[in-house]
Amino acid sequence: MIVGTGSDVGKSLIATGFCRIFLQDGYSPVPFKAQNMSLNSFVTAGGGEIGRAQAVQAEACGIDCSTDMNPVLLKPGGNSQSQVILHGKVLGNFGARKYLNGNIKDVLFEEVLSAFKRLSVGYNPVIIEGAGSVAELNLKDRDIVNMRLAASVNAATILVADIERGGVFASVYGSIQLLEPEERKQIKGIIINKFHGDVSLFDEGRTILENLIGIPVLGIIPAFDHIHIEEEDSVSLERKATFASDEKINVAVIRLRRLSNFTDFSRLEQDERVNLYYTNNTEEIKKANIIIIPGSKNSIADVIELQKNGVASEIIYQSRKGKSIIGICGGYQMMGRRIEDPDHIEGDIDAVSGLDILPVSTVLEKEKSTARSSFSFKNFQNLCSGYEIHMGHTRLAKNARELNRLENNKPEGCCLNDLIWGTYMHGILDNPVVIEDLLSPFTKEKSENKDYDEFKQEQYDLLANHLRRNIDMEGIYNILKE
Repeated sequence: MIVGTGSDVGKSLIATGFCRIFLQDGYSPVPFKAQNMSLNSFVTAGGGEIGRAQAVQAEACGIDCSTDMNPVLLKPGGNSQSQVILHGKVLGNFGARKYLNGNIKDVLFEEVLSAFKRLSVGYNPVIIEGAGSVAELNLKDRDIVNMRLAASVNAATILVADIERGGVFASVYGSIQLLEPEERKQIKGIIINKFHGDVSLFDEGRTILENLIGIPVLGIIPAFDHIHIEEEDSVSLERKATFASDEKINVAVIRLRRLSNFTDFSRLEQDERVNLYYTNNTEEIKKANIIIIPGSKNSIADVIELQKNGVASEIIYQSRKGKSIIGICGGYQMMGRRIEDPDHIEGDIDAVSGLDILPVSTVLEKEKSTARSSFSFKNFQNLCSGYEIHMGHTRLAKNARELNRLENNKPEGCCLNDLIWGTYMHGILDNPVVIEDLLSPFTKEKSENKDYDEFKQEQYDLLANHLRRNIDMEGIYNILKE
């Protein structure tokens, strides 16, 4: 089990690396995260919704993902409410207090243990990822994802700390001291992550830390920027570009307050012809060749905010100037004429006007649509793939042009012209034919990038090699044998 001294210390990435290492070493690893809080999600083959990180980790394990890998997913919405997803399906919306203090946590923990047991029958080892800080004292008695789980399944637990933040001695020592004695026994090693400079400079620090806590430091991981693994935590958006470039095709992703599934743009971000940046600054939006309105957990609240801060007006103006504008999922809904919420799925507002760029209207519905899909894009014959996660049905106006044609021959999305379109299809930009069509008005160059799936597999290998060079893997295996 990989736990952390805080959020964004690198737990997900290190767990992904271990998934690949164990696969390379001949084992049958599987990822597991009891409870994930994220707006970046993915759809299993069975139509269940899980956190994107576990889907990535499953790829690193060389297997398809399942809902057992992330039995509880929380998707934050507005007004301190979160949508709780259990085994891939919506259980309901819960306020923070009701969720934390209610009996539901005990029920969910039993479901978590059942999912873990099912995985442990068919796979070895199970790589468990914790969440946030391991020592949140006000939450520990209701914990279903950190040390309560570690103790229940007797997981060999590794504590990860981020030295880049500073205070690494205090964060490691304090985290361990705040654990109960039986929890402390589960911590078998420490990994110091995101080290800049000569690792040998921390030799004395390693000795001091080990003497303080009586637990071995199993690795010091140098910071890197040459390995590209899809990230799930929205904190990582802070590290992404926010400005246009003078040298490349500028793609501006509108930075919504409730932005979801930003991994939709990972493939495009890696394209050597593209400068992709996140912004809600109207001056930076003006400089873009392509403007993307991404997914949102609350389309109504986000479109109202865009209308208030002037971004909506700028996008509409740029669409009339002939810029490329695309919307994905919630962004597709916002590009339409109207979004209605008769059952108050997203809040108290009954309906709101959209940007009126596309001739479509949306009605939000209680039932969530989650499915993997194959489709043809525009008039191309290539078969593309993607996945849908949305609560709403979008109707096209009479004579409106469809964007995609699904395998079952149903239309999907809407295309105003070659430059302006919207779709519910997450992952649509992972398909080469879509990327080339999107960029073709701005360049004659063809991408030199490899197939994206091949690229991702190479990145998992690079990550595994990076960890092997900097972690005592013999020590890890000895701990697991014990």
